[in-house]
Formats: sequence, structure tokens, C-alpha cells
Amino acid sequence: MRSPAAARRYARALFSIASDEGQVDPIRSELLALSAAFADHEELRDAVFRPLHPGAERRAVLKQVCEHIGTSPVVQNFCSFLVDQRRVVDFEAIRLAYEDLADREAGRTRARVTSASALTADQRGRLCRALAARTGKQVELEESVDPALLGGAVAQVGGLVFDGSLRTQLEQLRTTLTRGR
Repeated sequence: MRSPAAARRYARALFSIASDEGQVDPIRSELLALSAAFADHEELRDAVFRPLHPGAERRAVLKQVCEHIGTSPVVQNFCSFLVDQRRVVDFEAIRLAYEDLADREAGRTRARVTSASALTADQRGRLCRALAARTGKQVELEESVDPALLGGAVAQVGGLVFDGSLRTQLEQLRTTLTRGR
């Protein structure tokens, strides 16, 4: 990514258009679908992001992908604009900045949760409610599993980290016991 500030500017511009049309969440979903397509297909990434392909080719590829996914004309035009402005390489940063704007407007926040094993639906619900009570916002979880935690979970919401992992608790116990000697 060349410039996070530029990514935020482009995201704000797209967000403004989406807000005017009442399409903030649908466009968010479309951007996420495009991002997934780029992540899943190396040839597609190369065709779109590598500068050795002419802009007209990249626009044509993006148009086909957008039509296949079923994106709105707003997203299709935005992608073409990114190619013209030589900012298509910043697509992922722009998507993330757009999601932040959409989340902020909707009163949502994302929490990255790493647990020792996959969370059950009940655990997920309790964790969402606890984090929502703590942050005052609706919480969407991004989950990952790390068996090295041994048990429990670590949740990160913005700059806050809630560490309830067994590994950390054992390290704290060890520190307490070694200081006591």
C-alpha cells in the first residue's frame, strides 16, 4: 500500500456516494466479495494488480468479475476509477477503511478473538454481549483458533485487549510465585 491517507480519502468518497444512495451495507458486502475473489484467485490478482497489464485490460477484467459477483454500478465504476487513478493496488486498504466508516456510522465495532478451540454458538453470544456491554457498541467477531493458548481466549477491540487465556494466567501465576521467593 502506498498511502494509508489516500486509502482513507478514497474510502470516504465511496462511503459518501453509498450514503447518498442508502447503500452503505450492500456496498460493504460487495467490496468484501471482491476482496474474497482476489484472495482466492492468484491469476485474478495478477491481472488486476500487476502494472504490466494495460489499464484497459485491468478495467475489463474487473468489469467481468464485478458482473459475475453481481456488484452494483457504483462499485463497478469505483473499481474502474481506481484503475484510472493507479490506486487499484490499494483496494484492500480502501475496503478496510470503508468498513471502518460503515461500522462507525452503524454503531458497530469489530473484535478479533483468538481462542484455544473453536467457540460454540453460546460462547460466541456471551462474548459478544460482554464486549458490547464494555464498548457500548454492537460487536462483530472475527475469530481465529490458536491451540498455543491452552484454554480461554484473547479479544482485541480497537486498542483494548482482554486476555483471558490460560497461557497468560499461568504466566502471571509463575511470575507471582517467583517474586515471592
